[in-house]
Amino acid sequence: MEKSGYLFYTEHDEVIAEAEQKKIDYLEARMDYSRPEVILQVYENAIQERIFKTPVGLLYLKQLQGFLLDQPEIDPEQVKPIPLFVSFCGELREQTNPTPARVKPAQGKKKDGAGYQISVILNVLLVLALLAMFTISFYSEQPNVFNYERAVTDKYASWEQELTEKEQELKSRERKVRNQEMELGIDSKPVDSGEEDVPGREHDDTGQSAE
Repeated sequence: MEKSGYLFYTEHDEVIAEAEQKKIDYLEARMDYSRPEVILQVYENAIQERIFKTPVGLLYLKQLQGFLLDQPEIDPEQVKPIPLFVSFCGELREQTNPTPARVKPAQGKKKDGAGYQISVILNVLLVLALLAMFTISFYSEQPNVFNYERAVTDKYASWEQELTEKEQELKSRERKVRNQEMELGIDSKPVDSGEEDVPGREHDDTGQSAE
């Protein structure tokens, strides 16, 4: 891994270091250094979960440690030292610093620790992003896939109310017109009979025409 400045003993170690560099890039793209308490939480989680094991990751932890120690609002006692889990004689320090049981892979089903941890982190962040998107979309005023039913219902209710108001206004106008016609003695009802009055023809009381 030439970019890191380290020459690793095995190819597997180099792969782990590359994965740690991807973690660092991912975290740095989202870190808010204006909030030291958040940086402290990331620092503590990285140590507790053993996210970084190679010199690449440990150097990044050292940079976070220096940043936290320079912050006046952070108590230096809160900044934990960076543990080294490998002895210089090549033995793992599993007895003095055992890996938490919940992250220790079962025998016979060992996984690449770096890749598994990246997957867990990405899945958690993806869930949080989806929840945030759902919340924002649900309460948005614009119709979308989440609040579409509510938006359509509200729109339909608004249309229905507007239509009812217009219908009532039209009926009111019709009543006014009829009242005016009655006052003027105008019969606006249609003639039921199909016969029409013929000029020059007179009708007697029996309804027959006079010859």
